[in-house]
Amino acid sequence: MSQYELDKLDRQILNALQSDATVPLKVLAEQLNSSVATCQRRISRMQADGVITKQVVLVNPAAVGRSLSVFVAVEMDSQSAARQDAFVRSMEKEADVVSCYEISGEHDYMLLVHARDMADYHRFTRRVLVSENNVRSFKSQFVMNFNKVETKISL
Repeated sequence: MSQYELDKLDRQILNALQSDATVPLKVLAEQLNSSVATCQRRISRMQADGVITKQVVLVNPAAVGRSLSVFVAVEMDSQSAARQDAFVRSMEKEADVVSCYEISGEHDYMLLVHARDMADYHRFTRRVLVSENNVRSFKSQFVMNFNKVETKISL
């Protein structure tokens, strides 16, 4: 995807929605001195063009019984595109994996996993990372505290 040309109103809409995606269109339009129709048209266009990819609610993992959060650096056994694609598809199906990034450097992927506890995470590693998933090795780093959790890209 090439860089999308955002004008001032697009940036204002994106900043507002990233702070609160539940804001009613009427309120958003009033805040931005625009019309509801214009805001809706801009949002629809940005969704169609892949600028807005998803609207979600952020949940505190500990508040819903996922008290163990782990960054997992994964080194693949084979670098073939087919094997890596299979790994990514496998991670997409895993409810405990909330992020999967292909990265450069010593490891191939970085995962963020939210587990109920250490026993739950241990079962995850045995089932997903030690099984036939093309994983040579993995390193776990346990989150001690969430100091900043943000998805907003200020524009």
